[in-house]
Amino acid sequence: MLDKEKLNRIWSSFQDGQLSAIELGQRILESAVQSQGSTTPDLDRKRRCGYPEVIYGPGKSPDSIRTVANALLAESAEVLVTRVTPEQVRTLTEMFVHTRWNHVGRTLRIGQQATPIAPEQVMQTTDGKTRSVAVVSAGTTDEPIALEALETLAWMGVPTRLVQDVGVAGPYRLMSQVPLLQSMNAIVCVAGMEGALPSVLAGHVRCPVIAVPTSVGYGANFAGLSALLSMLNCCASNVAVVNIDSGFKGGYMAGLIANGSGL
Repeated sequence: MLDKEKLNRIWSSFQDGQLSAIELGQRILESAVQSQGSTTPDLDRKRRCGYPEVIYGPGKSPDSIRTVANALLAESAEVLVTRVTPEQVRTLTEMFVHTRWNHVGRTLRIGQQATPIAPEQVMQTTDGKTRSVAVVSAGTTDEPIALEALETLAWMGVPTRLVQDVGVAGPYRLMSQVPLLQSMNAIVCVAGMEGALPSVLAGHVRCPVIAVPTSVGYGANFAGLSALLSMLNCCASNVAVVNIDSGFKGGYMAGLIANGSGL
């Protein structure tokens, strides 16, 4: 968040002729950036984009994550860290009192004043409407990516339903879930192998389907590339595709749709 008093001082200096127009712009931009050693938390992202910055865990030390998380917690009630390792979590849970770790989804949610609630406990009542997202996975091997999407949606405050192991090898499994899926505002569909599930699912629903290819599969799956290409070539008009194994991105996109961002 920009410091209003600091901005007022900068503006006064400009009005007094102490700063040129270019210097005014530079000072304002500098005031929006708070560099802390090797990290520069984006504290203005919530205002610009609707949600705060998310911390990507791999390659970061627990101290680096703590620094950014503390800065974000000064402005937000909860911080999301993705792709954390057990070693990082052991240290971070000693640094922060209120945490929720999903060891399968590899996410850590850090609360400012309370422990973040589980996805199944999220209730959306801000405008009297309940907008829900289903996270659907083709097989149990896709579960880590599906749960990353689920925790992302919980961090966004979006109610969710998790539907697992309904891949195309057993079509009746998906059909039994169609009535539920038809009531959703958006669906995150997670699948590996040949990536066929989004195509089949999308033909039964009227909402956007965010397809997430996973690296699950044998050799010709090419670590998810085969599933990605299949999803990109989907004939169903309501399917959009994110990157391989990107449960966070799939969940985030579905959350924006469910919350009516931009409307």
